[in-house]
Amino acid sequence: MLFYGSLFLDYTKNYLKTKLTYRADLWLEIISDLLFQGMNLFFILVVFLHTKSLGGWSESQILFIYGYFMIPYGVFTCFFNLWGFAERYIIKGEMDRVLTRPAHNLVQLILENMDPTSLVGSLAGVIIMGFAWAQLDMAVHFMDIAVFILLLLGSIFIYAGVYMILTAIAFFVDAPTGILPLVWNLQNYGRYPVKIYNKVIQILLTWILPFAFVGFYPAAYFLDAAHWRTMALLTPAVGVVFFTLALFFWNYGVKKYRGAGS
Repeated sequence: MLFYGSLFLDYTKNYLKTKLTYRADLWLEIISDLLFQGMNLFFILVVFLHTKSLGGWSESQILFIYGYFMIPYGVFTCFFNLWGFAERYIIKGEMDRVLTRPAHNLVQLILENMDPTSLVGSLAGVIIMGFAWAQLDMAVHFMDIAVFILLLLGSIFIYAGVYMILTAIAFFVDAPTGILPLVWNLQNYGRYPVKIYNKVIQILLTWILPFAFVGFYPAAYFLDAAHWRTMALLTPAVGVVFFTLALFFWNYGVKKYRGAGS
């Protein structure tokens, strides 16, 4: 743990040195990320200009769910920023370099591709969720904080597990597939109540690509625990299952990897 902790600090220092060399680029990156999230927030506000509720959920409740959704998403994109894995590490052969080093290959990939500016999105999510919490006039209990942290970790593990599995497909194909953009768009369905979708989508978002657990179900615990407590508290278990499956599949892919070749 000390070894990986020191690696994390070293990579973080190098990231900061690089970004602070071109500070204008750093601020543009932060602003563009906030604008992207702002457009999603704007869409929700526009929807509620035409209706008072969405599937029985008020504007403040939907904002609360969206705020929660942003927090694990920001942490995930900070530490699992592997969108260009197939192109960079498989096609161009950089995976060979990674496998010759003493750190575990997945840890090294995470550290090499960290994007701490994504945490700004998580901070924005905290602010939105806090604003909605105040609007809903909900009390804050000590147990809520502990449950929130547990649910948050589960949501992050789900994100990581799903995308690690999809990323590891690159070990078995010769070119990047188009499945990542499809799943990327599908994940946004998790920031709305699942009951507004048909049964097929509900099953898909709950048990196959469980993005309902990265937004709706955990947030619903605080909004309507009487109806959603059981599903919400499954979040950590679903996260552990998907992350464990992802690790097995990733390690299997690494064993099957035979180098860039020619």
